[in-house]
Amino acid sequence: MELRFSGEVWYWRGPSPFYFVTVPEPQCRDLREVSAALTYGWGCLPVTVTLGDSTWKTSMFPKDGGYIVPVKAKVRRAEDIDEGMVVDLRLAVDAH
Repeated sequence: MELRFSGEVWYWRGPSPFYFVTVPEPQCRDLREVSAALTYGWGCLPVTVTLGDSTWKTSMFPKDGGYIVPVKAKVRRAEDIDEGMVVDLRLAVDAH
């Protein structure tokens, strides 16, 4: 399954701070349909993410009935991205 969407980068100041993009509801509906077959635990889904010229493997996390995609520091630096910016993402949901 491949998804494309735009979303705002936001910063989570938790004990392990990180930057995320929230997956929009229409794409979350599609993900919920396949999540039981793809999750490896806690509702996390393995994905390959492309943002600009950067591609990386990570896991989406469930949050508030939807999903969030972490954006690595290396990618933020390479793509000159900061909190509040709207970015275009392409996700390939990986089967395990």
